[in-house]
Amino acid sequence: MAEEVEKEKMKEVKEVSAEEQLKEMESIVEKKEKKEDEKVSKEFDKRAKVEERRGGYGGRRNGPRETFEEKIAREQKEKLERWVPRTELGRAVRAGKVNNIDEILSEGRKIMESEIVDLLIPGLKTDYLFIGQAKGKFGGGKRRPFRQTQKKTKEGNVLTFGVMAVVGDGHGHVGVGYGRAAETLPAKEKATRKAKLNIVKIQRGCASFDCSCEEEHSIPVAVEGKCSSVCVKLMPAPQGAGLVVNDELKRILKAVGIKDIYSKTSGKVRTTFNAAKACMAALEKIGEIRI
Repeated sequence: MAEEVEKEKMKEVKEVSAEEQLKEMESIVEKKEKKEDEKVSKEFDKRAKVEERRGGYGGRRNGPRETFEEKIAREQKEKLERWVPRTELGRAVRAGKVNNIDEILSEGRKIMESEIVDLLIPGLKTDYLFIGQAKGKFGGGKRRPFRQTQKKTKEGNVLTFGVMAVVGDGHGHVGVGYGRAAETLPAKEKATRKAKLNIVKIQRGCASFDCSCEEEHSIPVAVEGKCSSVCVKLMPAPQGAGLVVNDELKRILKAVGIKDIYSKTSGKVRTTFNAAKACMAALEKIGEIRI
């Protein structure tokens, strides 16, 4: 009888241990499935966010596709939201104590962060001058915005690209910057940043004898600027005259917001780098002249 009782007890212990093992196995399987579900849900969330930025999910867009200009504006806005100022002027602009770029320029304060200009002038447009050499036999190709130079070293030829950028809002604010780098995109970014740091206020007006309006479509006085051998003289023009300058200087004047002007140039004007500097020197002289 004692042996039979012991056998029954052993059976009960085995049954209990088997049930516990099943429960442990089920809990392990549930944990694994839960981890896999969490992993899949995270991946799905990432894909959904990426597709939302592109304008839809799975190729089905709820609205119109995001244009390149809208994408640049969105990235610029996100960059400004993440901006942490390092200078005293940047902290004042970020806090809202300084709301006008003209106050900074009139006081002669130096701008050390390009985000200050982005925040105070939201409608800023960027353009690039064609300062590069023409590709093709006998110069038959079109000029490029990249100025390519080479340096001979022991390791070989080292290429460098230079870019000249122009930024302006069309209401008198303009800046020109030159950037160099080993690749084209970093050179563009450097040039744009320097152009924003070099931004100035240009006085506009109408002083032509053939025009009696009071609109700011030209310049108030005739001015002249020089850089190396290039001399650029800018003169007021009546409405409808247009921009009587070469194509590269038109980009600078359009960024300022000037619609009509006469010009006279001399020297090696095809050197766009010096011509742009001479044009900016002439425009900056307008504020120095006292009428």
